Amino acid sequence: DSASLLASPIYDNLQEALQNPDKVYRLDLSRKKLKTFPLEILKFKNLQELDLSKNKLDSLPEQIGMLANLQVLNVSGNKLQYLPDSIGELKNLKKLVGSRNNLIALPKRIGDLQNIEILDLWENELSTFPNELSKLKKLRWMDLRVILLNDEDQERIRKLLPDAKIFFSPSCKCVTGG
Repeated sequence: DSASLLASPIYDNLQEALQNPDKVYRLDLSRKKLKTFPLEILKFKNLQELDLSKNKLDSLPEQIGMLANLQVLNVSGNKLQYLPDSIGELKNLKKLVGSRNNLIALPKRIGDLQNIEILDLWENELSTFPNELSKLKKLRWMDLRVILLNDEDQERIRKLLPDAKIFFSPSCKCVTGG
């Protein structure tokens, strides 16, 4: 439960965390100038929170789907253009923060995140949103500000997620390729 999660220490040193991989529930590797995803992270089978924000990552590995217990994933402030399809395997994910990246599209499998409540994607290059978003029945909050979307796109996204609070920047009055 989240109470015991808040009580668990946050590891911010990968080497230290690796000494006791089964006891690592929260890992903060933000601002470490990482250019690639450290695959050692996959050894933390019980990991529930992973913060990789403010690095220089341009991709996440497909194996990220192995982190079955992950509840919070923060990859904001990187150089990601895509999220791997395997993101859909993170069935326990409640919060995904991918703001301030170069994301162009969301994988269809994002619709498999049955427990996601918060999707923070502001300031990206997103132009296509899969219909599978409609499967996110628990989504309460989605931030799509600083993304060029016209009225049509915004309306379509709202229809896919009628119960979520969605934040958009003012419509760009631009023609996008659907």
